[in-house]
Amino acid sequence: MEAKATHKYITSSPRKMRLVIDLVRGESVDKAIETLHFSTKHASRAAEKVLRSAVANLFNKDEDSKHNPADLYVKEAFVNQGPTVKRMLPAPMGRAYRMRKRSNHLTIIVATKD
Repeated sequence: MEAKATHKYITSSPRKMRLVIDLVRGESVDKAIETLHFSTKHASRAAEKVLRSAVANLFNKDEDSKHNPADLYVKEAFVNQGPTVKRMLPAPMGRAYRMRKRSNHLTIIVATKD
């Protein structure tokens, strides 16, 4: 049994989010939540939120059977690039530099160990 959760338009660059997601891919859910909760990276807050949502989706999907959180693991976790907002930044001698504010879409799939 598996369940998926996504969070779109996270205001963090995909490169920074991938650093956090690589820490929890393939880990058990208990260890992954603990790793994300005590991580100092800003992107770990959004990742923990999505992971908890995926676990809740699994419990709500199959209410008849009792799932133990210790038996769950992160099956897939990936980050896709979202839209980029382009802004202008003042530069010397009347010029302007383009500033790109990137965003990302995070998807986490949890499954039971069968």
